[in-house]
Amino acid sequence: MPIGQKQSRTNYGSIKKEEEMVEIISSDIRKPELVAPAGDPEKLKIALHYGADAVYVGAAGLNLRAYTKGFDYEQLKEAVKEVHDKNKKIYIALNVFAHNRQLEYARSYINDLALLNVDGFIISDPGIFSIARETAPDIPVHLSTQAGVTNSLSAEFWLKQGATRIIPARELTLDELTEIRRNVNIEIEVFVHGAMCIAYSGRCLISAYYNGKSANRGECKQPCRWGYRISENERPSDPMILNEEEEDSYILSSRDLNMISHIPDLITAGIDAFKIEGRMKGIHYLATVVRAYRKAIDSYIANPQDFSPDPHWEDELKKVSHRPYHTGFFFGTPQQVDPNEKTSYFADTLLVGVVLDYDHEKKMLIVEQRNNFKKSDILEVLSPDNEPFTFRVEKIINKSGEEVESAPHAQEIVSIPLNKELKADDILRLQLNKRKKES
Repeated sequence: MPIGQKQSRTNYGSIKKEEEMVEIISSDIRKPELVAPAGDPEKLKIALHYGADAVYVGAAGLNLRAYTKGFDYEQLKEAVKEVHDKNKKIYIALNVFAHNRQLEYARSYINDLALLNVDGFIISDPGIFSIARETAPDIPVHLSTQAGVTNSLSAEFWLKQGATRIIPARELTLDELTEIRRNVNIEIEVFVHGAMCIAYSGRCLISAYYNGKSANRGECKQPCRWGYRISENERPSDPMILNEEEEDSYILSSRDLNMISHIPDLITAGIDAFKIEGRMKGIHYLATVVRAYRKAIDSYIANPQDFSPDPHWEDELKKVSHRPYHTGFFFGTPQQVDPNEKTSYFADTLLVGVVLDYDHEKKMLIVEQRNNFKKSDILEVLSPDNEPFTFRVEKIINKSGEEVESAPHAQEIVSIPLNKELKADDILRLQLNKRKKES
């Protein structure tokens, strides 16, 4: 019987009538979960502060970001408590493709994670999947994008194995995602923002070839972002130059994904969760991107009939380090781009400080420095609740109480006068174009 026809519900609640699912999608606008990366405890705090509904973190030795600082077990225990105290969720990435030697460690670690009452595992490998279902049957399992789900039968298969959510292959169009959502009663999570990979849903061999570091085991060195030349075997010293501006071409470096202007399309398609890429990105990226998508989602849910994207959201996303933006495969296979297009990273602003506290009596911000800033610089404030605003630094007081001209030392604590109260974890950034004009 074709998927989507009327059929009795299986033990897994797997198939509904197609017309029933269409009704749900069209008449009941469900607010999607905003899922943000948390590469370490500080990033977890920032993600929650700026509006994430859930965070995902890597399990030591079992996730695809081997070079992140990550969490040890005690930090993870504290993280679960912090997240749950805020009525948010925390998912653990166990999405490495495991070898036999890792299986016993995986079994032990998954058992420990279950004791913490985490909200879900993100898994690619069927072996790790089976261990999770056996060892921690009460913890939901989300199927990672690396598992490569591209159709309804595949989604149905994983549902029957016990998956509660799939993160399909990134190469699917919005129409294909909608069809899976109609046919199979399983949650769908998609990446909406961040770095895209030249390889199929991140399953890459280039890093292993050049560095002996497997992307499929969390050790990717991102060689797709290096410069390349094409040369003919008989003339190795005479390469074909593909980029007119530089000596090398970045033909393997993808653009970055940005779906902020297409929130209605994603929500009406029935997508259950919007995922932001970036466990290795900094807190400036994380705060800016999470805040922008939080604003966009809430704005649409509050008034879907009259929704229109706020151009300020796009402006905000240009302020963080990024490659040129694109909508990926959502609206069809991407077409060939101009080979001369610059695909290196660029940004409009620089993170210079994180707010630790506000002294009401002295009307001073207590700030931890992250990049050099000086007296007379115009700084911009980014906070979850207020629109960004700027102020001129009139004075900088160091920890010894001395007035200084600049804050050049990494993570030094300084005080800055400001008549407006800010909250801990609000950030201060410098508009680079303004500094260039002044200099």
